[in-house]
Amino acid sequence: MSTFAFGTYRVSDENLLHIEAMKEAIEAGVRLIETSSHYTDGGAQRAIARVMALFEDDIRDEIEIVNSSVYIQNDTQNISEYIEEEIKKSLKNLQLNSIETFLIECDDELISDAFTALEKEIQKENIKSYGICNKKSFDIANYMQEAQKAAKRVGNEKHGFTTVELAINLLEREGLQYAALAKKSGLRVLSCRALDAQKDGLMYRLAEYDEPKDYYHTLNELLDICDNEQLKPLYNLIEQMDSNKHKFGFIGEYDSFLLAQILPHIKKTIEKIPQEVLDVLLEYIERFLRAYRDMVAYETAKMTKVSLKEYFQGCDAKMQECALGFLLEIDDIESIIVGMRKPSYVQEIMALRS
Repeated sequence: MSTFAFGTYRVSDENLLHIEAMKEAIEAGVRLIETSSHYTDGGAQRAIARVMALFEDDIRDEIEIVNSSVYIQNDTQNISEYIEEEIKKSLKNLQLNSIETFLIECDDELISDAFTALEKEIQKENIKSYGICNKKSFDIANYMQEAQKAAKRVGNEKHGFTTVELAINLLEREGLQYAALAKKSGLRVLSCRALDAQKDGLMYRLAEYDEPKDYYHTLNELLDICDNEQLKPLYNLIEQMDSNKHKFGFIGEYDSFLLAQILPHIKKTIEKIPQEVLDVLLEYIERFLRAYRDMVAYETAKMTKVSLKEYFQGCDAKMQECALGFLLEIDDIESIIVGMRKPSYVQEIMALRS
Protein backbone atom coordinates (compact mmCIF):
# COMPACT_ATOMS: atom_id res chain seq x y z
CA MET A 1 0.00 0.00 0.00
CA SER A 2 1.16 3.54 -0.79
CA THR A 3 2.04 6.08 1.89
CA PHE A 4 1.21 9.78 2.08
CA ALA A 5 3.73 12.56 1.49
CA PHE A 6 3.35 16.18 2.58
CA GLY A 7 3.05 18.51 -0.41
CA THR A 8 4.11 22.10 0.27
CA TYR A 9 2.55 23.90 -2.71
CA ARG A 10 1.12 27.20 -1.33
CA VAL A 11 2.74 26.54 2.07
CA SER A 12 4.38 29.60 3.67
CA ASP A 13 6.84 29.97 6.53
CA GLU A 14 4.81 32.98 7.67
CA ASN A 15 1.63 30.97 8.23
CA LEU A 16 1.63 29.31 11.65
CA LEU A 17 -1.21 27.00 10.62
CA HIS A 18 1.01 25.57 7.86
CA ILE A 19 3.87 25.12 10.30
CA GLU A 20 1.64 23.30 12.78
CA ALA A 21 0.17 21.09 10.04
CA MET A 22 3.61 19.98 8.83
CA LYS A 23 4.74 19.32 12.40
CA GLU A 24 1.63 17.24 13.05
CA ALA A 25 2.14 15.30 9.80
CA ILE A 26 5.67 14.32 10.80
CA GLU A 27 4.46 13.29 14.25
CA ALA A 28 1.79 11.18 12.53
CA GLY A 29 4.40 9.33 10.51
CA VAL A 30 4.89 11.28 7.27
CA ARG A 31 8.48 10.77 6.13
CA LEU A 32 8.55 12.42 2.69
CA ILE A 33 8.06 16.13 2.01
CA GLU A 34 7.74 17.48 -1.54
CA THR A 35 8.75 21.08 -2.15
CA SER A 36 10.25 23.58 -4.60
CA SER A 37 12.12 26.86 -4.42
CA HIS A 38 9.26 28.29 -6.52
CA TYR A 39 6.54 27.52 -3.98
CA THR A 40 5.61 30.85 -2.34
CA ASP A 41 8.98 32.27 -3.47
CA GLY A 42 10.93 29.89 -1.24
CA GLY A 43 8.54 30.20 1.69
CA ALA A 44 7.62 26.52 1.50
CA GLN A 45 11.24 25.47 1.85
CA ARG A 46 11.83 27.92 4.69
CA ALA A 47 8.76 26.45 6.41
CA ILE A 48 10.35 23.00 6.17
CA ALA A 49 13.52 24.35 7.77
CA ARG A 50 11.48 25.83 10.63
CA VAL A 51 9.64 22.58 11.26
CA MET A 52 12.72 20.35 10.98
CA ALA A 53 14.41 22.44 13.66
CA LEU A 54 11.69 21.33 16.09
CA PHE A 55 12.73 17.67 15.90
CA GLU A 56 15.66 15.66 17.18
CA ASP A 57 18.35 14.38 14.81
CA ASP A 58 16.95 10.84 14.69
CA ILE A 59 13.62 12.09 13.33
CA ARG A 60 15.21 14.59 10.94
CA ASP A 61 17.37 11.83 9.50
CA GLU A 62 14.23 9.87 8.59
CA ILE A 63 12.65 12.75 6.63
CA GLU A 64 13.29 12.76 2.89
CA ILE A 65 13.05 16.06 1.04
CA VAL A 66 12.05 15.77 -2.61
CA ASN A 67 12.64 19.00 -4.49
CA SER A 68 10.26 19.24 -7.42
CA SER A 69 9.36 21.17 -10.56
CA VAL A 70 12.58 22.78 -11.75
CA TYR A 71 11.58 23.52 -15.36
CA ILE A 72 14.31 23.47 -17.98
CA GLN A 73 13.26 25.21 -21.20
CA ASN A 74 14.64 24.89 -24.69
CA ASP A 75 16.07 28.40 -24.45
CA THR A 76 17.96 27.67 -21.22
CA GLN A 77 21.47 28.69 -22.28
CA ASN A 78 23.48 26.80 -19.69
CA ILE A 79 21.56 23.90 -18.19
CA SER A 80 24.38 22.95 -15.82
CA GLU A 81 24.60 26.46 -14.33
CA TYR A 82 20.81 26.72 -14.08
CA ILE A 83 20.49 23.45 -12.18
CA GLU A 84 23.44 24.35 -9.95
CA GLU A 85 21.86 27.69 -9.00
CA GLU A 86 18.47 26.10 -8.31
CA ILE A 87 20.07 23.53 -6.02
CA LYS A 88 22.07 26.19 -4.18
CA LYS A 89 18.90 28.23 -3.67
CA SER A 90 17.04 25.22 -2.30
CA LEU A 91 19.87 24.17 0.01
CA LYS A 92 19.97 27.69 1.46
CA ASN A 93 16.22 27.84 2.03
CA LEU A 94 16.10 24.35 3.52
CA GLN A 95 19.27 24.87 5.59
CA LEU A 96 20.60 21.53 4.39
CA ASN A 97 23.92 20.31 3.05
CA SER A 98 22.31 17.86 0.64
CA ILE A 99 18.89 17.16 -0.91
CA GLU A 100 17.77 13.54 -1.07
CA THR A 101 16.02 13.72 -4.45
CA PHE A 102 15.96 16.55 -6.99
CA LEU A 103 13.29 16.41 -9.71
CA ILE A 104 13.34 18.25 -13.02
CA GLU A 105 10.88 18.88 -15.80
CA CYS A 106 12.25 19.14 -19.32
CA ASP A 107 11.77 17.99 -22.91
CA ASP A 108 13.36 14.70 -23.92
CA GLU A 109 15.96 16.39 -26.15
CA LEU A 110 17.38 18.12 -23.07
CA ILE A 111 17.55 15.01 -20.89
CA SER A 112 21.18 14.19 -21.73
CA ASP A 113 22.52 17.60 -20.65
CA ALA A 114 20.23 17.75 -17.63
CA PHE A 115 21.17 14.29 -16.36
CA THR A 116 24.87 15.07 -16.85
CA ALA A 117 24.47 18.21 -14.75
CA LEU A 118 22.63 16.27 -12.06
CA GLU A 119 25.31 13.56 -11.96
CA LYS A 120 27.86 16.33 -11.34
CA GLU A 121 25.74 17.59 -8.44
CA ILE A 122 25.79 14.06 -6.98
CA GLN A 123 29.59 14.12 -7.25
CA LYS A 124 29.61 17.38 -5.28
CA GLU A 125 27.26 15.75 -2.71
CA ASN A 126 24.69 18.52 -3.15
CA ILE A 127 22.04 15.93 -4.04
CA LYS A 128 21.84 12.17 -3.54
CA SER A 129 19.55 11.26 -6.46
CA TYR A 130 17.32 12.80 -9.12
CA GLY A 131 14.24 12.20 -11.22
CA ILE A 132 11.66 13.44 -13.73
CA CYS A 133 8.30 15.08 -13.05
CA ASN A 134 5.35 16.83 -14.70
CA LYS A 135 5.45 15.13 -18.10
CA LYS A 136 2.50 13.79 -20.09
CA SER A 137 4.51 10.81 -21.36
CA PHE A 138 7.57 9.03 -20.02
CA ASP A 139 10.16 7.18 -22.11
CA ILE A 140 11.42 5.14 -19.17
CA ALA A 141 13.87 2.99 -21.18
CA ASN A 142 15.44 6.05 -22.79
CA TYR A 143 15.79 7.81 -19.42
CA MET A 144 17.54 4.80 -17.92
CA GLN A 145 20.01 4.73 -20.84
CA GLU A 146 20.63 8.46 -20.62
CA ALA A 147 21.22 8.21 -16.87
CA GLN A 148 23.79 5.45 -17.37
CA LYS A 149 25.54 7.48 -20.07
CA ALA A 150 25.54 10.60 -17.90
CA ALA A 151 27.03 8.74 -14.93
CA LYS A 152 29.75 7.27 -17.13
CA ARG A 153 30.39 10.70 -18.68
CA VAL A 154 31.21 12.31 -15.33
CA GLY A 155 32.87 9.26 -13.77
CA ASN A 156 30.19 8.11 -11.32
CA GLU A 157 30.15 4.39 -10.60
CA LYS A 158 26.34 4.19 -10.91
CA HIS A 159 23.67 6.63 -11.98
CA GLY A 160 21.44 8.52 -9.56
CA PHE A 161 18.19 8.41 -11.53
CA THR A 162 15.74 6.97 -8.99
CA THR A 163 12.35 8.67 -9.18
CA VAL A 164 9.46 9.68 -11.42
CA GLU A 165 6.59 11.90 -10.31
CA LEU A 166 3.30 11.42 -12.18
CA ALA A 167 -0.07 13.15 -12.13
CA ILE A 168 -2.34 10.22 -11.31
CA ASN A 169 -5.79 10.54 -9.77
CA LEU A 170 -9.31 9.16 -9.95
CA LEU A 171 -9.94 10.94 -13.28
CA GLU A 172 -6.48 10.91 -14.86
CA ARG A 173 -5.30 7.34 -15.10
CA GLU A 174 -3.03 7.57 -18.15
CA GLY A 175 0.01 7.69 -15.88
CA LEU A 176 -0.68 4.21 -14.52
CA GLN A 177 1.03 2.60 -17.52
CA TYR A 178 4.16 4.66 -16.89
CA ALA A 179 4.03 3.91 -13.17
CA ALA A 180 4.07 0.18 -13.95
CA LEU A 181 7.00 0.56 -16.36
CA ALA A 182 8.91 2.70 -13.89
CA LYS A 183 8.49 0.22 -11.07
CA LYS A 184 9.62 -2.66 -13.31
CA SER A 185 12.75 -0.61 -14.05
CA GLY A 186 13.48 -0.26 -10.33
CA LEU A 187 12.33 3.35 -10.10
CA ARG A 188 10.25 4.88 -7.36
CA VAL A 189 6.88 6.39 -8.34
CA LEU A 190 5.39 9.43 -6.63
CA SER A 191 1.90 10.62 -7.53
CA CYS A 192 0.95 14.29 -7.47
CA ARG A 193 -2.33 16.14 -8.02
CA ALA A 194 -4.20 13.47 -6.11
CA LEU A 195 -7.19 15.76 -5.50
CA ASP A 196 -6.78 18.29 -8.35
CA ALA A 197 -7.89 16.53 -11.51
CA GLN A 198 -8.43 17.46 -15.14
CA LYS A 199 -11.17 16.10 -17.40
CA ASP A 200 -12.24 17.40 -20.82
CA GLY A 201 -10.25 20.59 -20.33
CA LEU A 202 -11.83 21.37 -16.95
CA MET A 203 -10.29 21.29 -13.48
CA TYR A 204 -12.01 19.58 -10.56
CA ARG A 205 -11.21 19.55 -6.87
CA LEU A 206 -11.95 16.01 -5.67
CA ALA A 207 -12.90 17.04 -2.16
CA GLU A 208 -16.02 18.17 -0.37
CA TYR A 209 -16.49 20.54 2.51
CA ASP A 210 -19.11 21.37 5.10
CA GLU A 211 -21.28 24.44 4.52
CA PRO A 212 -19.75 27.34 6.55
CA LYS A 213 -22.17 28.17 9.35
CA ASP A 214 -21.00 31.76 9.69
CA TYR A 215 -21.24 32.76 6.02
CA TYR A 216 -24.55 34.61 6.02
CA HIS A 217 -23.75 36.30 9.32
CA THR A 218 -20.46 37.71 8.02
CA LEU A 219 -22.12 38.63 4.70
CA ASN A 220 -24.88 40.62 6.40
CA GLU A 221 -22.43 42.26 8.78
CA LEU A 222 -20.38 43.60 5.90
CA LEU A 223 -23.43 44.66 3.90
CA ASP A 224 -24.74 46.61 6.90
CA ILE A 225 -21.44 48.47 7.24
CA CYS A 226 -21.31 49.23 3.51
CA ASP A 227 -24.92 50.44 3.29
CA ASN A 228 -24.05 54.08 2.67
CA GLU A 229 -23.22 56.33 -0.27
CA GLN A 230 -19.45 56.27 0.22
CA LEU A 231 -19.20 52.45 0.26
CA LYS A 232 -21.96 51.77 -2.28
CA PRO A 233 -19.49 50.29 -4.86
CA LEU A 234 -18.24 47.82 -2.23
CA TYR A 235 -21.82 47.00 -1.24
CA ASN A 236 -22.64 46.22 -4.88
CA LEU A 237 -19.53 44.06 -5.24
CA ILE A 238 -20.36 42.01 -2.15
CA GLU A 239 -23.94 41.49 -3.35
CA GLN A 240 -22.67 40.39 -6.75
CA MET A 241 -20.19 37.98 -5.17
CA ASP A 242 -22.97 36.42 -3.11
CA SER A 243 -25.12 35.96 -6.22
CA ASN A 244 -22.25 34.26 -8.08
CA LYS A 245 -20.88 32.04 -5.32
CA HIS A 246 -22.14 28.89 -7.06
CA LYS A 247 -20.79 29.76 -10.53
CA PHE A 248 -17.12 28.83 -10.12
CA GLY A 249 -15.94 25.60 -11.69
CA PHE A 250 -13.55 24.73 -8.86
CA ILE A 251 -11.96 26.50 -5.93
CA GLY A 252 -8.74 27.27 -7.81
CA GLU A 253 -10.75 29.26 -10.35
CA TYR A 254 -12.06 31.45 -7.53
CA ASP A 255 -8.58 31.93 -6.09
CA SER A 256 -7.38 33.27 -9.45
CA PHE A 257 -10.45 35.49 -9.79
CA LEU A 258 -9.88 36.84 -6.28
CA LEU A 259 -6.35 37.99 -7.13
CA ALA A 260 -7.14 39.30 -10.60
CA GLN A 261 -10.52 40.95 -10.06
CA ILE A 262 -11.92 41.09 -6.54
CA LEU A 263 -8.93 42.37 -4.55
CA PRO A 264 -8.04 45.14 -7.05
CA HIS A 265 -11.69 46.25 -7.05
CA ILE A 266 -11.82 46.32 -3.24
CA LYS A 267 -8.54 48.23 -3.09
CA LYS A 268 -9.84 50.89 -5.47
CA THR A 269 -13.12 51.18 -3.57
CA ILE A 270 -11.57 51.78 -0.15
CA GLU A 271 -8.53 53.89 -1.10
CA LYS A 272 -10.20 57.16 0.05
CA ILE A 273 -11.63 55.79 3.29
CA PRO A 274 -10.24 57.50 6.44
CA GLN A 275 -7.71 55.34 8.29
CA GLU A 276 -9.70 55.10 11.53
CA VAL A 277 -12.67 53.70 9.59
CA LEU A 278 -10.52 51.60 7.25
CA ASP A 279 -8.93 49.55 10.04
CA VAL A 280 -12.32 48.31 11.22
CA LEU A 281 -13.64 47.84 7.68
CA LEU A 282 -10.68 45.67 6.67
CA GLU A 283 -11.37 43.29 9.55
CA TYR A 284 -14.92 42.74 8.30
CA ILE A 285 -13.73 42.35 4.69
CA GLU A 286 -11.10 39.79 5.68
CA ARG A 287 -13.62 37.83 7.74
CA PHE A 288 -16.10 37.82 4.85
CA LEU A 289 -13.50 36.72 2.28
CA ARG A 290 -12.53 33.74 4.45
CA ALA A 291 -16.18 32.71 4.83
CA TYR A 292 -16.86 33.34 1.14
CA ARG A 293 -14.02 31.06 0.04
CA ASP A 294 -15.39 28.32 2.30
CA MET A 295 -18.81 28.80 0.73
CA VAL A 296 -17.40 28.66 -2.80
CA ALA A 297 -15.57 25.45 -1.90
CA TYR A 298 -18.82 24.00 -0.55
CA GLU A 299 -20.81 25.02 -3.65
CA THR A 300 -18.24 23.81 -6.19
CA ALA A 301 -17.91 20.48 -4.38
CA LYS A 302 -21.65 19.89 -4.67
CA MET A 303 -21.50 20.45 -8.43
CA THR A 304 -18.39 18.29 -8.78
CA LYS A 305 -20.00 15.34 -7.06
CA VAL A 306 -22.98 15.53 -9.43
CA SER A 307 -20.82 16.03 -12.55
CA LEU A 308 -18.53 13.12 -11.71
CA LYS A 309 -21.02 10.81 -10.04
CA GLU A 310 -19.94 7.82 -12.17
CA TYR A 311 -16.45 7.98 -10.64
CA PHE A 312 -17.79 7.79 -7.10
CA GLN A 313 -20.27 4.95 -7.57
CA GLY A 314 -19.80 2.35 -4.88
CA CYS A 315 -18.03 4.75 -2.51
CA ASP A 316 -20.24 6.42 0.07
CA ALA A 317 -17.46 8.39 1.78
CA LYS A 318 -16.41 11.97 1.06
CA MET A 319 -14.94 12.59 -2.38
CA GLN A 320 -11.43 13.05 -0.98
CA GLU A 321 -11.63 9.72 0.83
CA CYS A 322 -12.78 7.95 -2.34
CA ALA A 323 -10.08 9.62 -4.46
CA LEU A 324 -7.26 8.89 -2.03
CA GLY A 325 -8.55 5.39 -1.37
CA PHE A 326 -8.28 4.70 -5.10
CA LEU A 327 -4.61 5.71 -5.08
CA LEU A 328 -3.79 3.80 -1.91
CA GLU A 329 -4.66 0.55 -3.63
CA ILE A 330 -2.22 1.04 -6.53
CA ASP A 331 0.88 -1.02 -5.75
CA ASP A 332 3.04 0.78 -8.33
CA ILE A 333 2.77 4.08 -6.42
CA GLU A 334 5.08 4.40 -3.44
CA SER A 335 4.01 7.82 -2.14
CA ILE A 336 0.96 10.03 -2.70
CA ILE A 337 1.73 13.74 -2.44
CA VAL A 338 -1.14 15.61 -0.78
CA GLY A 339 -1.44 19.22 0.33
CA MET A 340 -2.19 19.32 4.05
CA ARG A 341 -2.07 22.99 5.03
CA LYS A 342 -4.29 22.57 8.09
CA PRO A 343 -3.90 20.18 11.03
CA SER A 344 -7.48 19.03 10.41
CA TYR A 345 -6.48 17.98 6.85
CA VAL A 346 -3.55 16.03 8.27
CA GLN A 347 -5.80 14.20 10.69
CA GLU A 348 -8.39 13.37 8.02
CA ILE A 349 -5.84 12.16 5.48
CA MET A 350 -3.64 10.17 7.82
CA ALA A 351 -6.72 8.39 9.20
CA LEU A 352 -7.15 6.77 5.78
CA ARG A 353 -4.04 4.62 6.31
CA SER A 354 -5.82 2.36 8.76
